[in-house]
Parts: sequence; structure tokens; C-alpha cells
Amino acid sequence: MSAAKAPLTLYYREGCHLCEDMEAQLYELLDASSFALKKVDIDSSQALHAAYTVRVPVLFCGQNEVCEHFLDLQALQNALAMA
Repeated sequence: MSAAKAPLTLYYREGCHLCEDMEAQLYELLDASSFALKKVDIDSSQALHAAYTVRVPVLFCGQNEVCEHFLDLQALQNALAMA
């Protein structure tokens, strides 16, 4: 039986180079079979836009915010260990 994939959510904006960089780093630095990435475009709703407009990208592991703007690998590894 395989372990469940950790649920990661990336709040992003189309055309944001920081968002593209964070997503690429996730796949470069982690085993893709260890996580399930859900991407949420903050421009898809007014509430998300208001909450994250100057913060993207923002990465969550489950319900816990891990980092924003740049990937914090240590914080992510800690969150994945707890997931």
C-alpha cells in the first residue's frame, strides 16, 4: 500500500514569474509522487484576489501556510513530515 500524497495548494497568478519559479522548484526539489499539487488562480474570485494579491505565490500544505513569494524548502519539508 502506498502512502497518501501530501496535499499542496499553490495560490498563484497567471504570468507571475515568482509563481512559475515556485511551481518549478516543487517539481525539481521534491519527489512528484510524494505530493498532490492543486493550483488556485487568485484572479478567479474577488475574495482570493483581495486576500492574496500582493502575496503570491502562497503555498499551503493541507490547511497550513508554508511560505509566500519564495519556496522555503525547510518549512515545506517540516510541513510534509507533519502531513
